[in-house]
Amino acid sequence: MLRAVGQGRRRALAVALAAFAAVAQAAAPAPKEHFGFTIGDDYMLANYTQTEAYFRKVAATSDRFRLVELGRTSEGRPQLMLIASAPANLARLDEYRAISERLARARDDAAVARGLAEQGKAVVWIDGGLHANETVGAHQLIETVWQLASRDDAETRRILDDTIILLVHANPDGQELYSDWYMREPVPARRVLDKPPRLYQKYAGHDNNRDFYMAALQETRNLNLAMYTRWYPQIVYNHHQTSPKGTVIVIPPYRDPYNYNIDAMIPVGLDVTFRRRQHEISKVDRTVFSDVGVASENGK
Repeated sequence: MLRAVGQGRRRALAVALAAFAAVAQAAAPAPKEHFGFTIGDDYMLANYTQTEAYFRKVAATSDRFRLVELGRTSEGRPQLMLIASAPANLARLDEYRAISERLARARDDAAVARGLAEQGKAVVWIDGGLHANETVGAHQLIETVWQLASRDDAETRRILDDTIILLVHANPDGQELYSDWYMREPVPARRVLDKPPRLYQKYAGHDNNRDFYMAALQETRNLNLAMYTRWYPQIVYNHHQTSPKGTVIVIPPYRDPYNYNIDAMIPVGLDVTFRRRQHEISKVDRTVFSDVGVASENGK
């Protein structure tokens, strides 16, 4: 009888712990709870102060995330990266980062490299907000974080199990400036995305993406150190918004000519990867994106 009671208590404890874990996972706040609107709502933009607070809340409440401060921006804001993966992967994060670096340095023979690739996880870099006037970039980061925190379907679990996703804000100062400038109008329907009175990157403005070859800006140095001296991601997805009329975002494949000084498998890999993404997006709405290869068709 005592054994039966003890077993019953253990089962009850197991159920309670499972329930607690489920509640803890669900505790990551939805964007609407935090920002007061759903990402993508008309006439609504989040600034970086709000975004930073949201990222910190998600990292504190979800075991799928780890928060890293890459450094400070030109205006002194923390530039954040959220690392998303399955909890078991996050527990071995240093090991997987070391494998990614070792593969990038290409000092092992093919057999060893294949073995490392089998042991490791694909590292995927997704940034947003580099050009602050392309407001989808920063906001897709917020929505992607929420989807990875909240969804528990088979595909999301597979993504988290198989990859380590680096979600990186590329221009916090720009998001703060552009969103505040846009939201200054109290009547939502009157809000217009016109140019603010100063550059959205303190020193370079729209040319901040051209800084990656010399890294003169603090934000660029933060990104480059994470990308090229720490993580060596296999996929780098640098979000930009401007695309042919009638679409929201442009994605690969890109039109010829490619840079034939790089390994041919790089553009082929891009084409294969993003054709799959196109297929998935097209199931929802083919009109929201274009690839450069068919830009003239979508731009009619």
